[in-house]
Amino acid sequence: METQNKSEKRIKIIYWIFTLWMSLGMISTAIVQLMKHKDELANFTNLGYPPYLMTILGVLKILGVIVVLIPKSPLLKEWAYAGFFFVMSGAVISHMIVGDSFGRTFPAVLLLVLVIISWYFRPTDRKIFLKN
Repeated sequence: METQNKSEKRIKIIYWIFTLWMSLGMISTAIVQLMKHKDELANFTNLGYPPYLMTILGVLKILGVIVVLIPKSPLLKEWAYAGFFFVMSGAVISHMIVGDSFGRTFPAVLLLVLVIISWYFRPTDRKIFLKN
C-alpha cells in the first residue's frame, strides 16, 4: 500500500512538472506569436506559413493551456492535447522539410516531448475511459 502511494505521488509530481513546463512553453510561444515578434514572423515566413496563422495558433495555444490546467473536462483535455500534438509535430516536420538546423528545430521537439509526457502521466480523473 505504501509503495503504491509513493508511486502515485511520483506520477503526480512528474505530471505537474512536465505539464507546467509545457504550459509555460505554450504560453510563451503564444505571446510571441500574438505580438508578431519579428523573429517569429521571420520563422513563420521561412517555414512557408502565412502571418495570420500566428494569431490563430497563439489564441488556440492559450485556450489549450487553460483547458489542460483546469479541473474536470477530460474530453476537452484530450482535444487540447491532440491539438498541441498536431501543432508541435507539424512544427518539427516543417523545420525538417525546410532544412533548419537542430538548434532551430529543438524548441519544437522539446515542446512535443513535453506534450507527450504530460499526456502520458495525466491523472486518472483527467482521462477518458470508454465504456463498452
